[in-house]
Amino acid sequence: MPLPSRPTPEVINSHLQTWERLENYRLQEQSLALLFHKLCPQNSILEHVLLKVTALNQFYSTNIFDTYSVAKHIVHLAIDGRLSNKDLTLVNELAKVTIRNKPKNFYSFASKYCNHHLPDAYPIYDSFVEKMLLHYQKVDKFEVFKKADLKNYSRFVGIITSFQKHYTLEQFSLRQLDVFLWLAGKYCFPKNYSKKKSDVIPPAISVA
Repeated sequence: MPLPSRPTPEVINSHLQTWERLENYRLQEQSLALLFHKLCPQNSILEHVLLKVTALNQFYSTNIFDTYSVAKHIVHLAIDGRLSNKDLTLVNELAKVTIRNKPKNFYSFASKYCNHHLPDAYPIYDSFVEKMLLHYQKVDKFEVFKKADLKNYSRFVGIITSFQKHYTLEQFSLRQLDVFLWLAGKYCFPKNYSKKKSDVIPPAISVA
């Protein structure tokens, strides 16, 4: 598979343009924005939270088999004030749910849930973003961290901020960098089931 390009503004813009052409992903995000920002913006009503958890689980295939327990957990945490304050420690707390007496850690889901309330404050963690950050650390040493550090959300955001500063990408929001890392990671480091045929359009500038 192709190696990722050095993340210059030209490369970032190319990936963002590719994102705009991916109608299925774009409309999915617009649908979630409608749900999270217009229809059910608060997190104190169980039915509203259950709708948001179910939609995220379906669109992102986060493999949460008990969305009701996750929704109850979110309501119990009373997260709205902490979201407004951009409390990064919320993500790790939100991720830890006990289902049928078994502890679960839905870390990627929790980052997505917070992201869809405040996309520029809460970048999404997933396996593609992880692989991209580890690749750039290995190549350019933009920050000193271990793979396990990416599972501490405050540290994860700090690493992305270091990535932004190291490559002089301050003109792009964390959400835009999030899109770039995910899209480039999905193309350059596909999971086994998608190696034969990617469902992502290759960016115009995608390889080193």
